[in-house]
Amino acid sequence: MKYKNVTVAGSGVLGYQIAFQSAFHGFNVTVYDINDDILEKAKTKFQTLSEAFKVDLNATQEQLDQAYKNLTYTSDLKESVKNADLLIEAVPESPEIKIDFYQKLAQVAPAKTIFATNSSTLLPSQLADATGRPTQFVALHFANNIWTHNTAEIMGHPTTDPKVFEEVVEFGKAIGMLTLPLNKEQPGYILNSLLVPLLSAGLDLLIKEVATPETIDKTWMKATGAPIGPFAILDTVGITTAYNINQLSAAKTKDPLKIKTVEYLKENFIDKNKLGVSTGEGFYRYPNPAYLEPDFLK
Repeated sequence: MKYKNVTVAGSGVLGYQIAFQSAFHGFNVTVYDINDDILEKAKTKFQTLSEAFKVDLNATQEQLDQAYKNLTYTSDLKESVKNADLLIEAVPESPEIKIDFYQKLAQVAPAKTIFATNSSTLLPSQLADATGRPTQFVALHFANNIWTHNTAEIMGHPTTDPKVFEEVVEFGKAIGMLTLPLNKEQPGYILNSLLVPLLSAGLDLLIKEVATPETIDKTWMKATGAPIGPFAILDTVGITTAYNINQLSAAKTKDPLKIKTVEYLKENFIDKNKLGVSTGEGFYRYPNPAYLEPDFLK
């Protein structure tokens, strides 16, 4: 594997998981974020993640101790990339924030450093010019809970160097991912191109008062053999994400159904802090949601 030193910029929901997953698989990982307080919170999250690795991956304490040794932290951007073979960007999902970040990064990163964005909604071609090195730039997208939902979608743009693309695919494999290379740019990659229409269809059925979330989930689970349905997925992804996506769609299309969906989610979930698994309640109550009960499909 060509890469040894990896920098992860952003220690939020996915950033800290990417950092720990990479460190666990033997890479030297520098975690960068905008201030030391946020980095201290990341360290706390790594402790929680360690417990998940023990339960889900049978990770030993020795392996976890080594992962911690492989992690360093800094809020100095230049310092964070001084030895980086690969930088994975997981900063907030805003074009302005990402472009500003890449413009600053381009001024301090060594010429050898490959840049990869974890953006779930932006195409790499939208950010490529800001990187100052478009041929060395790809999208590398992970699913949440990457240690168990271990997918890595790799998407280049028209001027990505094919050699760089292949190196990033190899990196994905090296950190335990099922690598999923895309042949061309596609909004939503593969996963969200399939998932978002399912979740939208579920919400449409609810807003039209066709059926309850439980009935819709039961239908999907029993008829397809899926372990969970769209509303359980929405709770896992986070209802805030669904709210934001529908808000953008409503503003763009002026579709009355989307506008009604936004109002429904705001009134019943966002305003009440019922955001899904993370807050203990969404469409279901956690940690023991109804869809996990043995008789849910009876």
